[in-house]
Amino acid sequence: MTTEELFDILEAIAKMKCETQTLELKSAKNGCPKHLYDTLSSFSNQDEGGIIIFGIEEENDFSETGVYDPQDIQKKINEQCLQMEPIIRPLITVAKKNDKYFVSAEIPGIDIADRPCYYKGRGRMKGSYTRIGDSDEPMTEYEIYSYEAFRRKYQDDIREVPRATIATLDKGGIHKYINALKNGKPNLSLMSNDEIYELMSITRNGKVTLSAVLMFSPYPQAYFPQLCITAISVPGTEIGMTGDSGERFLDNQRIEGNISDMLNEALHFVKRNMKTKTIINPKTGEREDRTDYPITAVREAVLNALVHRDYSIHTEGMPVQLNIYENRLEISSPGGIYGRINVDQLGKVQPDTRNPVLAKGLEILRITENRYSGIPTIQREMKQNNLPPAQFHDKRGSFVVEFYKNEIATTQETSLRDDQLELIAFCQTPRTRHEISKFLGLTSITYAIQTHVMPLVQAGKIHLSIPEKPTSSKQLYYSDNKSN
Repeated sequence: MTTEELFDILEAIAKMKCETQTLELKSAKNGCPKHLYDTLSSFSNQDEGGIIIFGIEEENDFSETGVYDPQDIQKKINEQCLQMEPIIRPLITVAKKNDKYFVSAEIPGIDIADRPCYYKGRGRMKGSYTRIGDSDEPMTEYEIYSYEAFRRKYQDDIREVPRATIATLDKGGIHKYINALKNGKPNLSLMSNDEIYELMSITRNGKVTLSAVLMFSPYPQAYFPQLCITAISVPGTEIGMTGDSGERFLDNQRIEGNISDMLNEALHFVKRNMKTKTIINPKTGEREDRTDYPITAVREAVLNALVHRDYSIHTEGMPVQLNIYENRLEISSPGGIYGRINVDQLGKVQPDTRNPVLAKGLEILRITENRYSGIPTIQREMKQNNLPPAQFHDKRGSFVVEFYKNEIATTQETSLRDDQLELIAFCQTPRTRHEISKFLGLTSITYAIQTHVMPLVQAGKIHLSIPEKPTSSKQLYYSDNKSN
C-alpha cells in the first residue's frame, strides 16, 4: 500500500477503535512482537489475507504510539515470515506521522491447495490458526484434515463399510437404481450388475461403500449409529429454556433410516411442530393456509445437510441437528463449507462437491436435482412467503441454516430489496471493496460500489470508515444493523 493509504487506515482505526477479520493491531513501541505466528497463519489461511499495523496500542484506547525502529522491525517481521510453511512474503509499508513511525505488513491469502499455512516451530497440528472475528484461534484437527481432503480429493462417501454386504442392502432399491442407470445407455446395458456395482461405486474392491449403505441399507445406523438426525422442538429461543410445566422439549425424536427415510421423517417432524395460519390472498381474495416455514425450503435445507455433510471418520460420530425454536428453525450439519467457495457466494457460484458419488446416486433416484438449485430455491420460497432470507453460517466444522418466521412487515424493511437487506447484513462487519464485490458475485469493483453500495450510503444504511475520502482504496463499509 502507499503511505497515503496507511494514513487512511490509521484514521479509520481512530474512529472505529477495533480490529476486524482482516486487520490486526500491534503495539511495537519497545520492540517487535515476538509471536506474530498466530496472525501470520490465520491471515494466510483466509482468502482475503489481512493487514497487521504496528504502532497502535490497543490497550490504551488504540493510541498511536509508533514503532521503536522502522528499519529493525521490518527485519524482524521478515524473519518470522520465513519461519512459516509455506513461506510468507509480506508487503511492508512505512509511514511517518507526527514524528512517529508506523509500519504495515500486508499478508496475502494463500491458495486453498496450499493451506494450512503454519509455524514450522510448532508443526502443522499445533501451528495452524484460523481467524475468527478479531481473534486468532488454533485450527482443530478436523479443520486441518478438511484442507487435506480437498487438496487430495478424498472421497469419503465411497469408503468401504466392512460389515455391509450386497445381501444386506435393499434389492428392490438397487434394482430400480440399476434400471435407471441403464436407461438410454446401451453400453452400460451390456455390463453385468457386478461390473456396474464397481463402476458406480456401489462396491469398491468388492466391498460395499458408504454411499450404497446410505442409499440402499434399510438401517445404516447399524454400522454408523450417529449418521442420523436428532430433532428437537424447544419452548423458547435457546436450548435450556423451559416451558410453563418445566419441560425442556416440546418434541424430541431421533430420526434414522437411509437418506430417503430420514428426509421424509424430518419433514414430518417439522410439519407437526409448525403452526399453520389462514390468510386472505390480497390478489385473489382466496383463503390460503401458510405454515411458519415453507416446507419446500425446509426440504432443500435438510436434503443439503444429508447429501453435503462430511462423512469422514472425523465426523461419523456427529448427527445432523434439526432444532425448532420459538422464533426460528435451525439445521446444522457436520463439516464446514467445502472447497474454494465461501458462505457469501452460496447460490451465486457453482460449488465443489464433497460427496459426488452420493449426490449423483440420489439424482438418479430422483431424490435431488444435483443442479446447485437448492439455495436459490430456499431464498425464493422465503421471499414468496414474505419471510426474511434464510441465513447461512460456516461455524468451524459445521454448516448451519437458519429460518426465521417473523414476517417482513414494516415500511422501512419492505422499502429495501432483498439483495439490499442481505448487503446491509453482510456489512455488519466492516468490509473492503473487494469483499463486497466478491459477495455480490461481481468482477468490477467500481460497478459494485457505485451501483449497489453508494445508494445505501446515501440512504444512511451503510457508512464509510473514511467519509472525508470516499474514493480511498482502503475504505471500509459498515452498517449498524440489518434494517437501518
